[in-house]
Amino acid sequence: MAHSDDKSSRSFSSLVVDGMERAPSRAMLYAVGFKQEDFKKPQIGIASTWSMVTPCNMHINHLADDAAKGVNQANGKAVIFNTITVSDGISMGTEGMKYSLVSREVIADSIETVVGCQGFDGVVAIGGCDKNMPGCLMAIARLNRPAVFVYGGTILPGCHNNKKLDVVSVFEAVGARANNKIDDAELEAIETKAIPGAGSCGGMYTANTMASAIEALGMSLPNSSAQAAVSEAKRLDCERAGAAVLELLKKGIKPSDIMTKAAFENAITVVIALGGSTNAVLHLLAMANAANVDLSLDDFTRIGANVPMLADLKPSGHYQMSELIDIGGIQPLMKILLAKGLLHGDCLTVTGKTLAENLAEVAPYPESQAIIHSMDAPIKKDSHLVILYGNLASEGAVAKITGKEGLVFTGTAKVFDTEELALQSILNGGIVAGDVIVIRYEGPKGGPGMREMLSPTSAVMGKGLGKEVALITDGRFSGGTHGFVVGHITPEAYSGGALAIVENGDQITIDAESKQLTLHVAAEEIAHRLSQWQQPAPRYTRGVLAKYAKLVNSASQGAVTDN
Repeated sequence: MAHSDDKSSRSFSSLVVDGMERAPSRAMLYAVGFKQEDFKKPQIGIASTWSMVTPCNMHINHLADDAAKGVNQANGKAVIFNTITVSDGISMGTEGMKYSLVSREVIADSIETVVGCQGFDGVVAIGGCDKNMPGCLMAIARLNRPAVFVYGGTILPGCHNNKKLDVVSVFEAVGARANNKIDDAELEAIETKAIPGAGSCGGMYTANTMASAIEALGMSLPNSSAQAAVSEAKRLDCERAGAAVLELLKKGIKPSDIMTKAAFENAITVVIALGGSTNAVLHLLAMANAANVDLSLDDFTRIGANVPMLADLKPSGHYQMSELIDIGGIQPLMKILLAKGLLHGDCLTVTGKTLAENLAEVAPYPESQAIIHSMDAPIKKDSHLVILYGNLASEGAVAKITGKEGLVFTGTAKVFDTEELALQSILNGGIVAGDVIVIRYEGPKGGPGMREMLSPTSAVMGKGLGKEVALITDGRFSGGTHGFVVGHITPEAYSGGALAIVENGDQITIDAESKQLTLHVAAEEIAHRLSQWQQPAPRYTRGVLAKYAKLVNSASQGAVTDN
């Protein structure tokens, strides 16, 4: 515990509140609840992503209070502040979704801004939805002050006709309704029962993927990724996180000591074993960039060659995160991976101990469980996150291929310049077996904002075409997407990538074995088409989207704006 007169633990806050000349600062802080003795305590900022915008974050104000309690009981002074969040699930398929990835940058900037301005000595950041989690870690890495991330927790499943539901169930029900497989009453029943309360989407979608990755990275306390949003375990996680920051201050442990290249390799390994979201590639690249760690797409290929996919979790599998929680969360899985030499056990974590020390007393999964397969009988022997190159993706693309869809797909291009046009064609029966749906001008610059294509991919599934068509895009995919899909194609169409000159009827091959994305058009013809191509006018010329489009770099580098 940091002692009240230990100025070394107040290296930032002391500049704000110590001395005669700082009396005006202290005067303002008295008004927000400071007592005289608080000025000698380390100040810990509690970055809360609470809002009533989405069920993912609607409970985080209470969790922030719990984290503050933990700080204050450990003889620190907690100060809660807010940042924004947006909802992918609500904005999906609309123009508003273009703000989703942008929000990651806004969140990172806002947390850095408040902590830097107010002189907080440490940080607890609490995130519950896809973009605010990496946004929190990007800010923490930039600030490099003792910090702990807390995951807001997963939602409990909905239920209809004895079948567990989540948000993806609703997206896929839309496709089923369009195909007359269900009626309006059934769609309404699914819609009203799928989301029963607070918490992040219930499968191994992006939120649960990133929570697991951050725990594996060492930046959250053990089990933080595997607790229900509304639970005593999650409340205690927040209290412990508050106390843990004070211990990190005492020991002088900073995020740069934890967020090393080896730690990022641990995060990638766990994401692969869990069958996690393609967004993890984008976000881990961005987090590593903020931490000044050299991480690239090829690291995912190198690590993925030796790490099997073990978890039978939604969207491609059968189980939800709540069921993984019931058997022990990701800690027993990490112990298995460590025993096989697939994790770096010497990495430091926010407990002040190494990863191996944290895992030493972890009990194995119950023998009867079916969620996590054994190393001898994996769902896929190597990574489902396949980095593709080729004449359609000279700087790389990210495919999510579990093997259930097959490993190679060749089909005929049907080209759309927006997500909306593609979705309309799918729902209206314009897509048939053997098609490769091409959605372009949806990249970081072209969209702008790199929308997720959950509506089109869910419609494909709902239409029963999941194994018969493929979809490629310079946009992204939701963690809820499954099927034969390739995203993050770089260079993006708006920047003159070859995706810009694909025509209806062209043949395209996605090959997860050779890791190639190939347009079957002669190099001379590709060069000719590119010579005739003209960059479209920007879709936004003012405001945050225009600013983002000007600043953002390639998806292959994490789509960050501060390079």
